[in-house]
Parts: sequence; C-alpha cells; structure tokens
Amino acid sequence: MKEFIKNWGPFFLILAIFWALYIFVVTPVSVNGHSMDPTLADGQKLITYKLSNIDRFDVVTTKEPDDLDKLAVKRVIGLPGDRVQMKDDVLTVNGEQVDESYLKPYQQKFADDKMQSEYSYNPAFQDIAAGAASFTSDFVYKVPEGQYFVLGDNRLISKDSRAFGFVNRSLIEGEVVFRYWPLNEIAIINN
Repeated sequence: MKEFIKNWGPFFLILAIFWALYIFVVTPVSVNGHSMDPTLADGQKLITYKLSNIDRFDVVTTKEPDDLDKLAVKRVIGLPGDRVQMKDDVLTVNGEQVDESYLKPYQQKFADDKMQSEYSYNPAFQDIAAGAASFTSDFVYKVPEGQYFVLGDNRLISKDSRAFGFVNRSLIEGEVVFRYWPLNEIAIINN
C-alpha cells in the first residue's frame, strides 16, 4: 500500500486539485451565437472565474432566467439598484452618461450600411438591422435588489435582459477572464 501511495499519490493529488479548481474556481465555456460580436465570436472558448465580484461591464456567463438550461455570455450593464437608460444610442446609469467604447466598431457599421455587410451570413439578421432606428433600442429600467441587467454587445440581435428580464445573482456562474481558443486570439478579457 505504501508503494502504491508513493507511486500514485502525487498523481491523485494533482487530479484532486484540478477537479477542485474546475468545480469551485474556474470553468471552461464556449460562445454559442453572435450576441457578443465583435467582442467575442461564435465558437470561441473561454475560462470563467467563479469567485469574482460582479461589477458593471464585466462579461459574465449566466443562465437565462426564462430557460435555465441555456448558458449565455453577456455584459453586465446594471447593478442592483441602478437606473439604466438608453436613449438615441447613449447609455446613462443613475443619470450619468457612460461610454461604451466596445460598441464603436458595430455602431460604425450600423451607421455605414445598417449592418447589411456584417450580417451577410444571415438574412434574418439583415432584416432586423434594416428595420432598426438605432443600434440599441431605447429603454429605461430600474434594477431590483439582488438582480442584474445584462446585454449582449451585438445589441440588434442579442437575446438579453430586454427579452428575458433581470438576472438573479445566483444565475451568474462567473466572470469571463480568458479566451484560449482559437489559439491566434488567446487573450485576457478586460472589461
């Protein structure tokens, strides 16, 4: 028995450490869909950190409140108690204008041709964009305590809090911290 522990003990210890990290600290996830374009693309592989404090503009993985079997990647826009408003593509949080520089590439494409070139792979997306008056439709929400307001960066086609409602903290699985696939796009995800 001592010989077995001596030979295999380190292997099982390392295996137990990796298992504990996977269960309690980090989780790999895949982006499924285009709601976070251009920040994250369909098929990319990410690592989420489960112990993170969730802050405004963090990219997170969350279960969708209306379909708990679906895991979505979204950006936190409103924290508990916030008043979030979008008017004419300008975001204000608690009355203060907020710069969403991560949206600039797609806002420019919307201004250029209403995303028709970008959405050439999907006629349904082209139809949505063609009928849109702005890149992000106007809204006003007061975020309840214990809840979060999340949006996809590709606002025209994203299913997010505007569709499925606020997200309870218990549904947020973690903050996206690292992209590891594809290899030529490995990066730390800064929010």
